[in-house]
Amino acid sequence: MEYVQLGNSELKVSRICMGCMGFGDASNGQHTWTLDEQHSLKIIHRGLELGVNFFDTAIGYQNGTSEQYLGRALRDFAGRDEVVVATKFLPRTNEEIEAGISGQQHIEQMLNRSLKNLGLDYVDLYIYHMWDYRTPIYEILDGLNRAVKAGKVRYIGISNCFAWQLAKANALADKEGFAKFISVQSHYNLIFREEEREMMKLCAEDNIAMTPYSSLAGGRLSKHPGETSKRLEEDDYARLKYDATAAQDGVIISRVAELAEKYSVSMTEVSLAWLLTKVAAPVVGATKFQHIEGAAKAVELTLSREDIKYLEEPYIPHRLVGVMAQNSFLAYNA
Repeated sequence: MEYVQLGNSELKVSRICMGCMGFGDASNGQHTWTLDEQHSLKIIHRGLELGVNFFDTAIGYQNGTSEQYLGRALRDFAGRDEVVVATKFLPRTNEEIEAGISGQQHIEQMLNRSLKNLGLDYVDLYIYHMWDYRTPIYEILDGLNRAVKAGKVRYIGISNCFAWQLAKANALADKEGFAKFISVQSHYNLIFREEEREMMKLCAEDNIAMTPYSSLAGGRLSKHPGETSKRLEEDDYARLKYDATAAQDGVIISRVAELAEKYSVSMTEVSLAWLLTKVAAPVVGATKFQHIEGAAKAVELTLSREDIKYLEEPYIPHRLVGVMAQNSFLAYNA
């Protein structure tokens, strides 16, 4: 495993971040394909054995049970100073807004719940899960800065935002003397590269770490055309993101398969090796040993310039989908 400094922070993280959305009580959440605690702990333990020290979860994953499973696993298998734990908070609810709960109060309450779930005194990276158009950004930044000053959060990150929003937020934080976002977690992979338009350039300019989610496009970049899995069949959100462009994406996926055969490696390794040339640490979900093992092996694979060009060449622009499509509507209809 290789390690990298996470943006403008002192955090040294593995090049692979284990995404924990696949862990949690399936009866208490959104996904039927999530792992129970026993199997989750085994996957986390295997990740640690392979050198993974960076783990990403969220209070919204299976109503906090993902956080609970991760916290118990890390207490059993790792020292606190050996791992980097990231979790995320959601926007204010309608009920909170009606009750007059401020952005600062919301963050304090959400963070305390996450810390309780994780069984930790602090998190290394606290991530603003998606832009809250009904809460002033000042309140969000102030609330996060208070958490940092209280010692409950070391650094802050952001997810599912536009480059202009990240730039605006960090400019305001700089003006007010607040903690600034040191990482961004957004939708980016070999078949969805829209972040290259502006976000990637901003991050390079300001040394903000990119830790993208959906690194394997919900499994599409790790399977030959025609292959399926329980998640591919049941993940409605991933189908929303990728089904409409399946034909054009299939050209790229076929090239991934071709290079995997050429180098006698898995498609996971090829897809992630490409992504590792672009970002600090992709978030990779794992519900089987082979998932995290393939991700770890990707760090060892070096693609040539010709390979990278071959993989990138068929890409054509994609429309915004999922959370970012919703954000686009809200941004211009607020």
